[in-house]
Amino acid sequence: MRKHLSARRRTLLKLTAAAALAPTVVRAQGAAKVVVVGGGFGGAVCARTLKTMAPAIGVTLVEPNKTYTACPFSNEVIAGLRELKQQEFSYEAIARNGVTVAATTATAVDSAAKIVTLGDGSKLSYDRLVIAPGIDLDWKALPGYDEAAAEKMPHAWKAGPQTALLRRQLEAMEDGGVVVISVPAAPYRCPPAPYERASQIAWYLKAKKPRSKVLLLDAKDSFSQQRLFQAAWTKLYPGMIEWVPLSQGGNVTSVDPATRTFNTDFDKHKADVANVVPPQKAAAIAQTAGVADRTGWCPVSSIAFESELQPSIHVLGDAALMGAMPKAAFSANAQGKACAAAIVDLLAGRTPAEPRLVSACYNLAAPDYGFSIVGVYRPEKGQFLEVPGAGGTSPIDGDSALRAQEARYAEAGFRVLTAETFG
Repeated sequence: MRKHLSARRRTLLKLTAAAALAPTVVRAQGAAKVVVVGGGFGGAVCARTLKTMAPAIGVTLVEPNKTYTACPFSNEVIAGLRELKQQEFSYEAIARNGVTVAATTATAVDSAAKIVTLGDGSKLSYDRLVIAPGIDLDWKALPGYDEAAAEKMPHAWKAGPQTALLRRQLEAMEDGGVVVISVPAAPYRCPPAPYERASQIAWYLKAKKPRSKVLLLDAKDSFSQQRLFQAAWTKLYPGMIEWVPLSQGGNVTSVDPATRTFNTDFDKHKADVANVVPPQKAAAIAQTAGVADRTGWCPVSSIAFESELQPSIHVLGDAALMGAMPKAAFSANAQGKACAAAIVDLLAGRTPAEPRLVSACYNLAAPDYGFSIVGVYRPEKGQFLEVPGAGGTSPIDGDSALRAQEARYAEAGFRVLTAETFG
């Protein structure tokens, strides 16, 4: 079993790299124009793959940030295992590939005229538009929590200054303090990330402030890779991490930033360091473009990722509703490459092939303790459903050698993901 899982993960890493670095080149695309809004793992790799597959297509990537700060491995920054600089990637290689990088925001979309308006007032026409803007935090969903509150109770759910703030608060906390993390109901970006964060913070506390505790207040009664996380907590951090599920009063109903207090259905919890993971929705441009529905997320077709609400607009990554496929960097990367191939077909008058997408999620409970889940997804009844028996998780009884090996795979997977996306 272990050898089978390890071989499969090595194969997945190779296939992921090969899919982006050696696509088929199509040259009969005329003067077609594709605009990609959002330079994360979905949008950036989509733009890059489009230009590689069909050099004649005019591809513009609209992204206001000159560098992208990656969320995967940002929990390790919080725990002091990495520096934030290691999470930053530029768009220089993408520009060298022939993609026009517009360092500004997209402020409006006229889907009838097929025009994107930019923050500087200029306009871009398109034949196909890709929206991959990621998430916005829903500041109205949790009473007491807004942008000002995030300076006292950081979310750190968008990597960058908030990541550094949470790290500084942990470093300043006295030994014996309590770190409280609130987890929202699904869907949200990267389902297992709050539990990895609890693990990484516990690792830091065990080494630096061993009398401290981590309290997880959860709006759910179960979570991704729960057995693997809880086994890791029992082995590595006995008595240090407490998880309170929904049925036991874990749902946070409001917060008080002044006192760092979490109010639940049945109790109040005061934190020395408070990390609020708030409810989320698709980023604002998705709402403006009319591709988000009343849930706040974007329904798409499962063949070409085309919006079910607006023609000729494709939505990728965390903003989109993808059925069983999780909101995660690896998922967005796979979607970006498949979307690029579908757009090339559509612009050439061909029917896109049904994609088969792979998503792999690695989690580190400690620097040398990793585990993972791999899923393979296919279109069925308008959604992406998991292919039974094609994926798998790490064995619950894995020994220390296997956990250390999985930790190395996690680092290798991150290197592959960022290299093929940003160069």
